[in-house]
Amino acid sequence: MTESAVQPKLRWGVISTANIGRIAVNPAIQASRNGELLAVASRDSQRAREFAGRSAIPRYHGSYEALLEDDGIDAIYNPLPNSLHREWSIRAAEQGKHVLCEKPLALDAAECREMEAAAAANGVTLMEAFMYRFHPRIDQVLKLVRRGAIGELRLIRSAFTFRLTRPDNIRLRPELGGGALMDVGCYCVNISRTVAAAEPVEVQAFARWAPTGVDQQLTGTLLFDKGVVAQLDCALDIERRETVEIVGTDGLIELSSAFLPGAADVQIREIHGREAPVLHTVPGADQYRLMVEHFADAALRNLPVRYPAAEAAANMRVIEALYRAARQNGTPLAAAG
Repeated sequence: MTESAVQPKLRWGVISTANIGRIAVNPAIQASRNGELLAVASRDSQRAREFAGRSAIPRYHGSYEALLEDDGIDAIYNPLPNSLHREWSIRAAEQGKHVLCEKPLALDAAECREMEAAAAANGVTLMEAFMYRFHPRIDQVLKLVRRGAIGELRLIRSAFTFRLTRPDNIRLRPELGGGALMDVGCYCVNISRTVAAAEPVEVQAFARWAPTGVDQQLTGTLLFDKGVVAQLDCALDIERRETVEIVGTDGLIELSSAFLPGAADVQIREIHGREAPVLHTVPGADQYRLMVEHFADAALRNLPVRYPAAEAAANMRVIEALYRAARQNGTPLAAAG
């Protein structure tokens, strides 16, 4: 019997019929080598039944509680609105379920720590679903930066913007944890911290607020030790942009479709002055599948995940600091506290 034939599989259930699950994560679980998607839950039983039928999911539940009580499920994918991440991830952990939770992991760093404690107390795996980090292009970018391909790191620029078309979108609702920084700016904060391999010491931010009270557009600056600066901008009402630029003393690296590159081959542009750009081609990959396979390996083998909840809490501390600075009209503030 081959190794693949005897390899155990993580039995997944999905809380809610959210689009991110339907379009990206659920198919990734179904295509994964070490997982199987067995159930979906909705607060509307009819919706759950129809969703399960369309998505080839064997079972459905008419409540989130019923899914958590399903003994045939090992792990939960939680794509609920941000305000519900903490509650339902903790409730899943208390039922002995591993939890892959959408980004941002929680509304603030304190909630991240509560979720981490619940996972530890119940012996389950918890991870934030920042899928872009699992694309091999990111690993190659970090290797280029670390080996000095562009000299000493000086500047990181990132942007993630798009235009909402519906005024009732949950991203515009403050009670659900909406806002540009929470929805897409969190990627920019994360890539900045990842490339800098450090936490910022000071932040500054300016925001344009939607009528509902969430940030519709936010531009921020992160100051790291040794003079490294990161500039980021995010928005819910600007034409789609998804870029990262990493600048060093001897050159720069450019990434297009930085966070959602798709499954085709992608490139890294390495630029040195007026010389022809060096193009590094990275073979195509499904970053969602790589993420769920990594999570399943960790859960099945009782191994640590690559990005623990403490990392999510660190990202949220920066986001909280940016919001404080934006509410003080751009006053530079310490990143911690």
